[in-house]
Amino acid sequence: MFGLFGKNKPLKVRDLTGHKKYGVAAKDLNELLKKGCKLLQLPLSGAYVCLYEDGVIVTEKFFPTLPDNTELVLLSREQSWGGVVCDIGQLLNTDRHGDGLVKAAKALLGDEKSAKRRKILSDLLRTLEDRSELESREEDEDWFTGVDTRFKTKSAYMKSNCESRIRGYMKEVDDASKNIQKAKVREEFLKTSKSLVEMLKTARYNGSYFDRTEKEPNRLCTREGWFTCQGAFDQKVCQSLHSINPYGSRESRIIFSTWNLDHRIEKKRTVVPALLEALQNHKSTNINLNYFYQLLFTRENLKLVHIVCHKKGAHNLLCDDRKIFRTANNEDKAKPKVKKKRLI
Repeated sequence: MFGLFGKNKPLKVRDLTGHKKYGVAAKDLNELLKKGCKLLQLPLSGAYVCLYEDGVIVTEKFFPTLPDNTELVLLSREQSWGGVVCDIGQLLNTDRHGDGLVKAAKALLGDEKSAKRRKILSDLLRTLEDRSELESREEDEDWFTGVDTRFKTKSAYMKSNCESRIRGYMKEVDDASKNIQKAKVREEFLKTSKSLVEMLKTARYNGSYFDRTEKEPNRLCTREGWFTCQGAFDQKVCQSLHSINPYGSRESRIIFSTWNLDHRIEKKRTVVPALLEALQNHKSTNINLNYFYQLLFTRENLKLVHIVCHKKGAHNLLCDDRKIFRTANNEDKAKPKVKKKRLI
């Protein structure tokens, strides 16, 4: 505590707007006020300083306890400071807009030391940098960093991203054939697998789920590109209200890759084993293929969830035995393409 011994203490002083900021060395509060007012061109009479962090007023007794390089706000008699939240509020209430607002937010973030406030400012900056209204590579080159050059629009890439996920599910189904010992069952399973692939091709691998240019019943996002977490498999809604717009920035696009299309009735633990069991004593033509297609690849059984809402433990949900085989009630139904019914 240098002030106790009359030594100069290095501090940082700024005005209310944050446009001006100076390093000041002072042995006591009185010297700090004199130097600060001169640098910031404020009247000395009635001037006072408070902590930038939380707005606490610095007194003569408090001054010696200040750590070196503490950031302070110098105020005139009629001014007040409520802490960093006040600073963010002032930032948003200024006449800045566009790139000017982004630059101001970056300046605040660059000077901030508190991890909590850096998080708040980072989230704010991500919102300010949102460029979701832009669609083409030419308009928003940064968004396409690391993306194959064949993709010219954001929607095209997002659609392909969804298709890749669905293709991955199909590959897992195909891989199950490697463990089938009976040749006859394997043959029927391969026929079923081939039929599922044809259905997926017809539906274009349901890539429309991530494509904001698709019609509303076919996409999982808003026209602007906002996705909302649908909650864990055993919940009707997301308790944390997670949302994200991967169309807004490259960072959001990357973060969205951690979101999951989660199978409520589990693919590996339940759906595929149920299909294999059904084929043990039945031909593929007896199987209600539409039902398994819906469970494996459509929103009838898929929920889009934030990684935090993705419960990896056993779901303990079973297939409906009444729908596994073709019956008079289901064999005439059209093959599913993109189902319009939403999961809740």
